[in-house]
Amino acid sequence: MRKKLNTIVDGTLLLSGNEAIARGAWESGVHFASAYPGTPSTEILEAIGDDYDEIDAQWAPNEKVSLEVIAGASFAGARVLSAMKHVGLNVAADPLFTLSYIGATGGIVIISADDPGMHSSQNEQDNRLMAKAAKVVCLEPSDSQEAKDMVGEALSISEDFDTPVLIRVTTRICHSKSIVKVGPRREVPVKGYVADIAKRVPIPSNARKMHSRVVKRLKDLSAWGSESSLNWIEDGDRSVGIITSGISYQYVKEVCPEACLLKIGMSNPLPWNQIEKFVGMVDKVIFVEEGEPFLEERVRSKFLIPAIGKDIISNEGELNPELVRIALHPGTTKTITFYEPELPARPPALCPGCPHRGAFYCLSKLNGSSTGDIGCYTLGMMPPYNALETTVCMGASIGVLSGIEKAVGREGMGKLVAAIGESTFVHSGITGLIDMVYNGNTGTVMIMDNSLTAMTGGQENPTTGKNLRGEPAPVLDLVKIVEACGVKYIKVVDPHDLAEMEKTFKEEFERDELSVIITRRPCVMCYRPVKKSVALLDPEKCIGCKLCMKLGCPAISWEEDKPDISKLLCWPNCDLCVQVCPVDAISKDMEGLE
Repeated sequence: MRKKLNTIVDGTLLLSGNEAIARGAWESGVHFASAYPGTPSTEILEAIGDDYDEIDAQWAPNEKVSLEVIAGASFAGARVLSAMKHVGLNVAADPLFTLSYIGATGGIVIISADDPGMHSSQNEQDNRLMAKAAKVVCLEPSDSQEAKDMVGEALSISEDFDTPVLIRVTTRICHSKSIVKVGPRREVPVKGYVADIAKRVPIPSNARKMHSRVVKRLKDLSAWGSESSLNWIEDGDRSVGIITSGISYQYVKEVCPEACLLKIGMSNPLPWNQIEKFVGMVDKVIFVEEGEPFLEERVRSKFLIPAIGKDIISNEGELNPELVRIALHPGTTKTITFYEPELPARPPALCPGCPHRGAFYCLSKLNGSSTGDIGCYTLGMMPPYNALETTVCMGASIGVLSGIEKAVGREGMGKLVAAIGESTFVHSGITGLIDMVYNGNTGTVMIMDNSLTAMTGGQENPTTGKNLRGEPAPVLDLVKIVEACGVKYIKVVDPHDLAEMEKTFKEEFERDELSVIITRRPCVMCYRPVKKSVALLDPEKCIGCKLCMKLGCPAISWEEDKPDISKLLCWPNCDLCVQVCPVDAISKDMEGLE
């Protein structure tokens, strides 16, 4: 059995940035943590759940709720942490901007995990800009050690300056590992709840005073930051001075070890006194930063200095040492050409046995399609289904379908439904459904319940009956929730029952009232059947019609003139290929072997 990390109170550990943040929360006496899973931030709460029992940790239905819950715990004097991916901060922006005015009683740390390069996201955004707009402190670690240490720094700043603190990490920090010096947990007493209406009720007369306090706080923090060890100058060749932050600092150190540089650890508010000193030290300034020209624009406009930044370093995608080397030493390095092996194209696909396959197969077969959402089911857009046409953000599929109907009417909408997962429905889809009921829409919403938050790696959610630590939890009943929203027509279908799935779509396409289909079958990632069985092809019966290929199942490939079914990939309790074969050439023992 693996030794829990809360039993190790001295020495060094090899930790990812996310694991280091969890460790930093534990060492710094955090009492409570809440998050909604989202790559690249998911592992922070998972690490707390696995290793640090002293922290009360839980999944929230969405990022806004997560931030509201930790705000309440802070009001009662607890040290708190909330984690989310960059777009999650958009969801949580409403409480964030006012929490900035209200401040913190127990220290508040919010992790924003940005995703340059969009490895698993629908956009790139630099949440240093969000921190500036919300007028909160933003810290940027450049490795796992700093990620751990900055959690403690952030809690101290939060309590000393009465402000939430944002720690902005990026994918490379979250998922890469480095050595971290660890220590024991510091126990910090919960202060207890004391009502303070003037501080926590921002009616206009209170909010105006709060705003003035926030403006002064930013000035005080800027002055404090110039003396803080979060920001430092490394003297060197003063013909060029490099200003950098976050992971970019590591790239600069690798490419220009002798450079004179200013490493910014607190990027909002900026330490203006220290920056002024640095600018005066060097002949020329270059900015190396991943993402938007956040430092460059602010420093250039403040001091009106000529400088180089985004004109040599792109604001698209991730940086790496090679890109920084080419930018800082143009023409002095050889371009390395890597051999690119010729691999067959491998488009993303739903897993073998995926419960979403049957629903999208039937929708496509009937020439239907869907407005989509954030989750595995976004793959419904891929061939052979071609059954998903839009994706905007978490929960948007229902609102988008509603808007299409408003624009072109029920007839113009055709066979379009809204496709959304059960976790995403709970996150922010439910309000879209309430909107459809309230405003008289007539479309069909398909809630694809696979009993798991699958795309982020298989986390629990309010519908699964388990909490973050896998302990029993109350189950949110989707049927009753949908009924309570005012929907009259609800049908629960096993999406692997193709005949019933197709019949259900046909009925709902004809219905002139709002309806909800709940496709219910567990995700294959976390619910492995006990039985073993694989589909078998009788080549004598097979007529080569390729209907089985229209399932898009990775277990089925085409060899010469017949399908070939992989015994390794075929899922034990799936018989979709058996159902679609018109000549019974495919068979499968669904009872299987133990």
